[in-house]
Order: sequence, then structure tokens, then C-alpha cells
Amino acid sequence: MPAIDFGDTAFILMSAALVLFMTPGLALFYGGLVRSKNVLSTTMHSFFAMGIISVIWAVVGYTIAFGGSDGPLGAFIGSFEHVGLAGVVGDVTGTIPTPVFAMFQGMFAIITAALITGAFAERIKFSAYAIFIALWSILVYSPLAHWVWGGGWLMQRGALDFAGGTVVHIASAAAALAGAVVVGKRKGYGTANFQPHNLPMTVLGAGILWFGWFGFNAGSALAANELAGTAFMATHLSASAAMLSWLALEKYQHGKATTLGAASGAVAGLVGITPAAGFVGPMAAIAIGLVTGALCFFGISLKNRFGFDDSLDVVGIHGVGGTVGALLTGVFATVAVNEAGANGLLAGNASLMLEQLIGVVATIAFSFVISFGLFKAIDVVIGLRPEEAEEEIGLDQSEHAETGYVL
Repeated sequence: MPAIDFGDTAFILMSAALVLFMTPGLALFYGGLVRSKNVLSTTMHSFFAMGIISVIWAVVGYTIAFGGSDGPLGAFIGSFEHVGLAGVVGDVTGTIPTPVFAMFQGMFAIITAALITGAFAERIKFSAYAIFIALWSILVYSPLAHWVWGGGWLMQRGALDFAGGTVVHIASAAAALAGAVVVGKRKGYGTANFQPHNLPMTVLGAGILWFGWFGFNAGSALAANELAGTAFMATHLSASAAMLSWLALEKYQHGKATTLGAASGAVAGLVGITPAAGFVGPMAAIAIGLVTGALCFFGISLKNRFGFDDSLDVVGIHGVGGTVGALLTGVFATVAVNEAGANGLLAGNASLMLEQLIGVVATIAFSFVISFGLFKAIDVVIGLRPEEAEEEIGLDQSEHAETGYVL
């Protein structure tokens, strides 16, 4: 059995905790963007995911994602040898105990499910949401994780995704789009005032996301080594550059640079660098951030152009940002940074662009189709939306019998 490195183990334990901390950060980020009557229901979406997805991951999600790849279905789902985390305790993955690896990966599953909720915030029944993310985690997230990281067909083809551009961001955005379409628009959308009720909460959430993202990306090196440091550096530089490009465009178009724009731009840069963090150098990271920030700025207008109500811009930021980041990984990747990766277009390997494109298209199609079917089925069985009067008084009261603020 390989020897356990205690430094690597401590680093991944810390990284796992940072990734988990991102989900309460997301709760604050999303919670501040909705109206005050829905702040608790929105934060509950993220907080509840920490519970239900963790249990599902332990029972069946981990084995679907990281079980063996042998057998006729091995390219698409892992074997079921680790149901209930069987065989995990006492095993080693790389230089860390497998339980640490399993929990680190489980934190990714949690926040991916939580990301989806921004698209249908303020208008979905809690019971419908709970059923959806439970099934989605099993049927979509875990197989995708196997495709990209667990020895599945995209990994076999050589597609690169260091920390989740496809598995996390594109997959969640495709599901979010399906949810926005099936659930429908918020009551009064286009006429009522949907101004965010607490922007300081949102900016605080963005700061927590930025902080936790170092565990997300640097931790994906699975060791406390030079690659982790490179990914850490790339993560920070991309977020910084994306904030600047977003604010520059905002100032040019609207005459003001806003705090929401700063928070959104930083998150866009974090999304964009996620697939590339362990494969590119610092200047490439800045370039990815600048491009991603600019394209996500325009990406949030997609909902107006195509007529769907993506409440908190999951598609515009995570969908566009994840896609741009995955494709730019095919441009800037270099084995000079990571020998286990591949050279991209600028290093003379145009074929990596094709593999990245295949990964993007396959992820969008798989996640959207399954998600659309799940939403439709749940709507038929128990219904997706509360009654109109319940939606009017707010989901905090109608779904949870609570009030976010007592003044």
C-alpha cells in the first residue's frame, strides 16, 4: 500500500473544509440577491444540500463517480464496489487516505447541486427541490464526475478539467436552464421590482466563495506541492482580472461600477479558471479572467434575449464562464505547468480544442436532458410551484413558517 503523506493529508483536509465553506458562502451570495420575503428559503436551498447530498454521496454517489471503470458500462458509471463507502476506510488514494479523498470530492457534489437553485429561486416548493437535487446528484453529477475524473470516456479521450468546469459549472448551468424553463417565470417578472434586498450579504458571500475557491482549485492537486501553488496563483489572478473586465464594461455601458458587478465579475473569473487552474501559467490565468469576465457580463443578458427567468444568473455566469474556461483550457494548457495534462493550441496541439468542445457539448446535453425530464416528472407527481397566493407572501412563510427579518 502506498505511504500516506501527512502534509498532503492535512492540506486536503483543509481544502475539503474550504470547499464545504463555499456552500454557506453561496447561500449568502444568493440570499442577498432575492427579495427579503424569500431570503430564508433561498439560503435553505444551499444549507439543505449540505445534508442530503452528503448522505447520498456516501451511500451511492461516490461509487458511481469513482468506482472501477471495468465492465461494459465502465466508461459511463463506476462499479458499485464502494456502495455505502465500502472498502474506503483503510485504503489510500495517491498519498492521502481514501476517506479524505472521498469527502473532498463529496464537497464538490454539494455545491454543484446548490448552484442550480439560483435559476428558480423565489418560486419552487421545497419538497420539489429536495427530490430534484437528490435524483440529480445520482443521475447526473456522479456519472459526469466518473466521465471526467473517475476513468470514464471523457478522461480516456484526454479532455482536461482540473477542478470542475464541466462537472460543476456547465452541468449545474444546464440543469438551471432546464429548471428555469420548466418551473416558469416568477410572478410579476418583467413588471414587479426584483431588486436585491441585501447587497452587503451578497458581497460577503462572494468573498467567502473566493476564499473557499482556493481549496476548490488548489486542493484539486491532491497534494501540498508546486502544482497546488500554481493552481492557487491562477485562481486568484483570474478572479482579479475578471472583476476588472466586468467593471470596465459596466462603467462603459451604464456609467457606474457597482458592488454587485465586482462580486459577479470575481465569481465569473473563478468559474472560468476552474477547469484550467492546474494546467496554465499566471499570464494565461489573467487572460482567461479578462475574457471570462467580459463574456459573462454579456452572458447575463441571454435570459432577456431568449425569454427565460434565470433569477440569479446561473446560466449567464456558470454556464458561459464554465464553457469559456473549458475551451480556453484547450488554448492555454501546457505540460510545462502540469506534465499529467496536455499541450493546448498555443503549444502546438490543436486537437485538445476538439476534446474540450466534445466535453462541453456532452455535458450540456446530458445534464439538460436528464434535468428537464426530472423537473417534468416531479411537476406531474407533486407539482413544482407553490400556490400563487403562497408565492405572493413569500416562500419563507409559506414553505418554512419563518421570517428572515423581525423589525
